Amino acid sequence: MSKKKTQTIVVTGASWGDEGKGKIVDFLASEADIVARFQGGNNAGHTVVVKGKKYKFHLIPSGAIKNNIIVIGNGVVIDPKVLFEELTMLEKEGFTPKLKISDTAHIIFPFHKLLDGLEEGTKGKYAAGTTKRGIGPTYSDKAARYGLRVFDLLDEEVFLPKFNRLYELKLKQYQIFTNSSELWPLDKEEIIKEYLTFGKKMKPYVVSSAYYLNTALNQGKRILFEGAQGCLLGIDHGMYPFGTSSITWAGGVPGGTGVSPTRIDKIIGVIKAYTSRVGGGPLPTELDGDLAHQIREQGHEYGTTTGRPRRVGWIDLFNLKYATMINHYDALAITLLDALENVNPVKLCTGYKYNGQSLESWPIHSEIIEKCEPEYIEMPGWKARDSKEWSEIAQQGFEAVPNEIKNYIKKIEEILETRISIISLGPNRTDTILKEMFWD
Repeated sequence: MSKKKTQTIVVTGASWGDEGKGKIVDFLASEADIVARFQGGNNAGHTVVVKGKKYKFHLIPSGAIKNNIIVIGNGVVIDPKVLFEELTMLEKEGFTPKLKISDTAHIIFPFHKLLDGLEEGTKGKYAAGTTKRGIGPTYSDKAARYGLRVFDLLDEEVFLPKFNRLYELKLKQYQIFTNSSELWPLDKEEIIKEYLTFGKKMKPYVVSSAYYLNTALNQGKRILFEGAQGCLLGIDHGMYPFGTSSITWAGGVPGGTGVSPTRIDKIIGVIKAYTSRVGGGPLPTELDGDLAHQIREQGHEYGTTTGRPRRVGWIDLFNLKYATMINHYDALAITLLDALENVNPVKLCTGYKYNGQSLESWPIHSEIIEKCEPEYIEMPGWKARDSKEWSEIAQQGFEAVPNEIKNYIKKIEEILETRISIISLGPNRTDTILKEMFWD
């Protein structure tokens, strides 16, 4: 029997997001026909660097600059204003995205963003550190079946009664949060006019994404599924409530696109050589002081979406083992190894102690994690190199990688029991070592 060819690959972040997924998706997209995003909204940020030039995406899948067909799946929540800003940016750069938008993706309205901040302000120590882009409130309306979808924007007769119902509900929520009926800063008629215009502009891109993607697979096309954020931020398997509102692990692909789990061929997790995250919640391996500042600056750890400085710490193999388990990764990609230069020794967290006892599995509950002590091993670090040297190493291949980094990678593979097959030594596409072929 001949070996089944790989048609589908899923890329997810294995940690707290910001692992460098945009670069890995861009790298793998060269042999894909379609890149499809399956969850999240413009609270995510993917940065792709080509020939030293940065392209920042928040909604548009990273395959846009590879001339792939790009699909925004039904699991994504869409801010139309951001969508068209990104399309305009790409067109100015000489790209004409081959965009398809799911007719069942939900829409973010101005009142969702307004309420996002108000809701966050009531959560006290349980605040997630939301980007205030309206993501959570939009997913809440989706689950409560109040939300409006892309399809609803295409026809004024369909749109108006649904919008009026949602608008009145949001106005009442605002009045409850503010204890006032006089401060509502939004104009209903302006929103209606603006969003019906968005609907007209979106119409040429709209498809039934489940039908479109499954038909493409039946025709032998290759699809790369792009995740946003990271597994440990997910609504089900993340550190609740200090995360996001969507399904961020590979299990989100079927729900967010309509492609059956039996049609997924390979799953790749992206990890960073250390830990970083934004937002609230305990982070057992977190660093502070000069060392944190050094890693943050060398890794350019500032949010793509918000510009906020990220929290940084040693790599946490204990929670990565949990992410590896639930995704059952075929392979891992590791990024930002160059950002640990001149850090010696480097530490790897291999477990947590809780009440003096070593835990068997990552405990997931923030109330437990905040009382845990990380267990570390130490390994020799590696010296600093300029960007040209890192690029030369990447182009020469794995044999040229410094022994200290090889040993670091080997130890991670041993603990996670998963091979690391993509090694990133810099921001550019060419600063990447591929140890195996994924599209075959």
